[in-house]
Amino acid sequence: MTSDDISKLHADKLARWTFFLVVLLVGLVVTIIVSLCIGSVGISPGTVFNILIGRTTALDDKTSYEIIMNVRLPRVLLAGVVGAGLAIAGTSMQGIFRNPMASPSILGISSGAAFGAALAIVLGLSFVQGEFAVPAMAFVFCIATMFLVYGVSRTGGYVPVETLLLAGVALGALFSALVSFLTYLSAEQIGSIVFWLMGGFWTASWSKFWLAFILCGAGAFFTLWFARDLNAMTIGEDHATALGIDTQRVMLIIIVLTSVIVAAAVAFAGVIGFVGLIVPHMMRILVGPDHRILMPVSILTGASFLIITDAFARTIMSPAELPVGIITAVLGAPFFLYLLRRRKHMMGW
Repeated sequence: MTSDDISKLHADKLARWTFFLVVLLVGLVVTIIVSLCIGSVGISPGTVFNILIGRTTALDDKTSYEIIMNVRLPRVLLAGVVGAGLAIAGTSMQGIFRNPMASPSILGISSGAAFGAALAIVLGLSFVQGEFAVPAMAFVFCIATMFLVYGVSRTGGYVPVETLLLAGVALGALFSALVSFLTYLSAEQIGSIVFWLMGGFWTASWSKFWLAFILCGAGAFFTLWFARDLNAMTIGEDHATALGIDTQRVMLIIIVLTSVIVAAAVAFAGVIGFVGLIVPHMMRILVGPDHRILMPVSILTGASFLIITDAFARTIMSPAELPVGIITAVLGAPFFLYLLRRRKHMMGW
């Protein structure tokens, strides 16, 4: 193969990647606008567009302006940030563990966050007051669980992947049991706990969006720097080490970044499952396993996916509202079974 052939292959790949990114970006913008239009009060796309670009103000149409700018827009944007964060977290976890069935909650960090939130809801324990009392406890316990899992798994400066997984499963089960215990003790707060565990965006606000955007955005930005390292680690740790990659250091950094992303997502939206499992695998089928393109397209698709599911959650039983986690589970569980069946045929079980 000549250098011209190689250059043509690179140019074709770059063109294909650019096409996917542009299509998904346009799709995300359309998804946001459509989601802003629908709800218990329907608003035309033209009105939404004029409000977003500042052509229509509160003086022109106070009701529509308040609904869009102070109710729907922060909720839609928060859903997009959480979806994007969970998607890149799932992509990173699947790359580290070299398993397409891995998800952001595989290390038990979501269960740790749920326990922190339950402590704030049931016992009122939190170092922050007001609307951030529950998110703050969920965030701190999520990060603490990650360090606990990593510390338990560490043996002589080395962390075996198998031990890390087992420690995550064990601690996740422990925290889930503690959440169930707190739920059992508090009949008065059981509704709040259950709704938080199912996930949703009914408490969305601009302040929560900006905090989630900063944390998830920073985590995703730095995770993208390790796309090449993840490509090498996907083939195997020995191969990555031969290329000069410190696999233990990279794994720790990615786990920390992923935990920050998941902590922010869970803190402001509750426990929403399957997004980090479905989206990366779908995109891997579409664009291939190269993390340099897999991560960006997963971010865009994850944002669109969760915005769409949230739109269903707030309209399918209007004026009542379903937790988003129910819809993602309904969509995700059959897809997970499909992955198991596909893997069964591939492995010859």
